[in-house]
Amino acid sequence: MKPANSVLGSYGTTVFEVMSRLAIECGSINLGQGFPDDFGPEPVLERAAEFLSDRPNQYPPMLGVPELRKAVAAHNARFYDLEVDWQTETMVSTGATEGLAACFFGLIEPGDEVVLIEPLYDCYVPIIRRAGGIPRLVSIRPPDWRLDPGAVRAAFSDRTRLLVLNTPQNPASKVYGQDDLALLAELVRAHDAVAICDEVYEHMAFDGRAHVPLMTLPGMRERTIRIGSAGKTFSLTGWKVGYVTGPADLLRTVAKAHQFLVFTTAPNLQRAVAFGLGQDDTYFEGLNRSMQDRRDRLAGALAAIPGFAPVECEGTYFLFVDIAGTGFDGSDVDFCSHITREAGVTALPVSPFYREGGPTSFIRFCFAKQDSVLDDAAARLAAHFR
Repeated sequence: MKPANSVLGSYGTTVFEVMSRLAIECGSINLGQGFPDDFGPEPVLERAAEFLSDRPNQYPPMLGVPELRKAVAAHNARFYDLEVDWQTETMVSTGATEGLAACFFGLIEPGDEVVLIEPLYDCYVPIIRRAGGIPRLVSIRPPDWRLDPGAVRAAFSDRTRLLVLNTPQNPASKVYGQDDLALLAELVRAHDAVAICDEVYEHMAFDGRAHVPLMTLPGMRERTIRIGSAGKTFSLTGWKVGYVTGPADLLRTVAKAHQFLVFTTAPNLQRAVAFGLGQDDTYFEGLNRSMQDRRDRLAGALAAIPGFAPVECEGTYFLFVDIAGTGFDGSDVDFCSHITREAGVTALPVSPFYREGGPTSFIRFCFAKQDSVLDDAAARLAAHFR
């Protein structure tokens, strides 16, 4: 039999799947894979059920139902003062990942270079490579996650087609500030590139930090595509409803890729998300506050365990912990396997989020869980390391 595709065939099983399988095998508390363990906001769920039975469940428009596209435009105006034409500058995707894939397949020509900042979400590089792009990686590292301007400048060239920016960043938990954003915008403009911005954690920037879309910076409105996610904003990761905002000329090309990937997304879920985006500030502020409280709860409990040193988490729902002080003789992968089997708690190793040479003394926990789950996990780790 002829071999499979050489790009995708070269990748093994993701670290998320490996650790989740081990968690199931060992019956551990899984704080590795990033999804909340609650049911999502009840009013949004009620609308999804209502729309399932009172509307046709046939193909909706390829770009998305008008209700959601209008809500996405209104969301941009409400939170970021971005004036968006819902008819030409918005598109609904089947999750943020499909939206990213449509951008990559639609905008990359074979041989184009794409600048990315690692540690990064693991789908980026395989899809970019399959689209014919050449990744150019810039690394930031814990505990300070400093972006080196010299390294960023060196990553750009006259072959750069795209910058991929994830802020707040998964898994680094970094929220990019004005200085970093200004530098990135300057380089995108100087090299006539396009910015693809993964902003699925846009409502989870903590401690008073503001999430600032790169699209809002001078000269970036016409060369930026930003992607949001109902899965993250409404803690409904199984719904797979994303929304894409960008200038009409770029979005037309992205939509051509989208139509051949999935064509469209469940109409009742789209309409429920439209309702969700229109909720008042109480919902969005409550989401931010509850995630920040859970971060503080887990960080405080882990900091009391000898050898555990939590890293500042600026956003998302991921907490990094430096485990060098535990004296464990092995890699971060070994450590996560050890605590899964011996302490009954699963975290993710950080090194797999880097192409090579990643730090090996840090692990990542997801704190988007019920308080009782976080407390139980911390108690198990404390008992084990005591």
